[in-house]
Amino acid sequence: MVLHDVTFGENHNEHSKDPTWVGLCLRGKNKARAAYELRFVDKIKGSFSVHKEGPRTFDPDEDTIFSACDVKRDLLKALAKDDDCLTIECTVTVNKRPWVTRTKSLPRLEVPRSDIAEHFGKLLETKEGVDTTFIVGGETFTAHKIVLSIWSPVFKAELFGPLRKDGTEPIIIKDLQPAVFRALLHFIYTDSLPAMDDLKGHDRCEMIRHLLVAADRYAIERLGLMCQSYLCEDLQVHNVATTLALADQHGCGMLKDACVEFITCSNAMEAVVATKGYKNLKRSCPSVVIEALEKTSKTRRA
Repeated sequence: MVLHDVTFGENHNEHSKDPTWVGLCLRGKNKARAAYELRFVDKIKGSFSVHKEGPRTFDPDEDTIFSACDVKRDLLKALAKDDDCLTIECTVTVNKRPWVTRTKSLPRLEVPRSDIAEHFGKLLETKEGVDTTFIVGGETFTAHKIVLSIWSPVFKAELFGPLRKDGTEPIIIKDLQPAVFRALLHFIYTDSLPAMDDLKGHDRCEMIRHLLVAADRYAIERLGLMCQSYLCEDLQVHNVATTLALADQHGCGMLKDACVEFITCSNAMEAVVATKGYKNLKRSCPSVVIEALEKTSKTRRA
């Protein structure tokens, strides 16, 4: 659908004293709704508008033509006096029908939550494609090298680095309980802590402490933060000293600060001092004890 042909004619308007006119007609086969503007070009002054018309419908069956524009011959002669040529600019704006004829609210497509952790968990459970073996406390565990190396730079160096062992030989891990390593693998494959429904109170807290040590050992930062968060929420008089010692040994700054804050703000310093954990803390981390005592003293004076 194209609008073209600027047409000159005579006797367009029988009442016009100057019968010369210019107009625009449709040469396409389809109807078109359009607006246009005609401009004459003066070689010295530039172009200037002589006629414009708003949107209207062109119908080729009716030989539709835009309203013609009467033009004085003197103006045409003046514009064409140098080389007997006249330049006309014509801007045509075609109004196309929109592709969407009506608006309607589209149904909302519900995207299911990501279940990639479940798939990785099944991969650990089925042992499909495992390519490495660990022996921990006499128990055998199998896993996928690439999965372990994604989470842990320590595993990556051990399994793919220059000091890696022959893949056919199991890797023996010392100073780690089988239950803790099992929980470590569960986190690596599912990005979550195991349920631990069979562990209550002290036993669950102890498992989290061991997991924190494992997270530090294998540089799994997210697991370490999750363990610290749990231990912060579980701080009590009987366990705060032990947790404080652990935080100091493994560089857990936020957990350490939480423990010191608990001791100084709970008015339970005497009860904490009476615990076995405090005696161990005093022996293994004397600087931490001094720090806690100094902060407690300042708090009381304030």
